[in-house]
Formats: sequence, structure tokens, C-alpha cells
Amino acid sequence: MTDAATEFTPEQVEAYFTRASGDYVFARWGRPIAPVVFGVADDSLSVIKGSIEAAVAIAGAQIAETDAELGSNLMMFFFSDWKELLDVPNMGEMIPDLEMRVQMLIDRNAHQYRAFRFDDFGAIKACFTFVRMGGAMDEVPADVIALSQATQALLLWSDTVFTQDSPLALTEAGTVIRPDVANVLRASYDPILPSAARDASHALRLYARLIAE
Repeated sequence: MTDAATEFTPEQVEAYFTRASGDYVFARWGRPIAPVVFGVADDSLSVIKGSIEAAVAIAGAQIAETDAELGSNLMMFFFSDWKELLDVPNMGEMIPDLEMRVQMLIDRNAHQYRAFRFDDFGAIKACFTFVRMGGAMDEVPADVIALSQATQALLLWSDTVFTQDSPLALTEAGTVIRPDVANVLRASYDPILPSAARDASHALRLYARLIAE
């Protein structure tokens, strides 16, 4: 049993997937993840993809070159102004009510946004991740941004869980996924567990796997 696992309580595990509405909503990817990155220089592209692959490996998920249905199913966009989304071809098909969504993000001075799509079983089949650079974000290394975004794209986390705290931690070896978050990722991808759940009893099954590690 790991030290990180012993710190968990069932209530803490449940909180990772309990939304502000009070609903418990869990989903993981139900297919291999085929990432593509837009809006970065060539020298950053391999770094960002490497961070995505590292997060996927920690979770025990699968990565692929292409998705048979969508081509790429984890799309990560980097840009400097939310209004740029309005000029991206077919973006309105991926993000419903795009103009209203863009205005909301501008009003909130947001730096990130994710939109998920799900299959018929409730598992994640696509994630569109948007990162607005500028200000303090320009000081953050590309691999750190990518690792954080990939971690948040691997599960349908609670909409409140990472609002104050990053899913990452700084160690002597560099920036890594927080041990508690990494453990939850690994437990969530246990093939015995369902790919999606709406009942909080699912958190007890996750907890059982965490304390057994």
C-alpha cells in the first residue's frame, strides 16, 4: 500500500467527480487517444506531444496515431485571443453556441476550456482543449501546460476540483502529476471498472483500488 493511497478517504475520492450541482459524474476514455496540437511552433510540438503521452501512460490508457471515427480525438488548441476561435473552420460544429461560449470565456478572463464528447455508453470519445496564452501563461513551459491539460482531459473530473489547485506538483526531478491525482488516474482506468458512472457508489470501488495499491 502506498503512502499516497493511505491518505485517501471515500469522501475525498467522491469529490474528484462530484460536480458543483451535486451530481456524481465519472467518465474515462473508451477508445485509444489520438492527439493533435494546433497553434504552436514546431520545436514545441514534440515536447507537448511527449507530455500528453506521459500522462496517458501514467493513467494506463492507450494512445494511437489516428481514431477510426474522428481522425484525431484529443485536439489541443493554443492561441492568444478567444475571438480567434470564431475564425477556425468548422469550430462551430465542435462547440455548440460558439459565439456565446467565446463571450463567456472573454467575460471570465479564462485561460483554458475543455469540451468533451461521449459515446453511447457514456465514455469519452473526444476532447477539445483550448488554451489562451498571454500574461503569466507565457512564463509557463510548454511541457508543463501540456501535462496539466492532458491530465484534465483524461477523465471527466469535477468542475470544481482543479479551480484552486493545479493537478501538478513541483519536485526535485521537475514538474509531475500530483501523486494523489496520478493514483486516481491509474485506479480509474482499471479495466474491471466501467468507463462511465453516475452513481456515487462508483467512488467506493475506486477507493478500494486506491488502498489496495
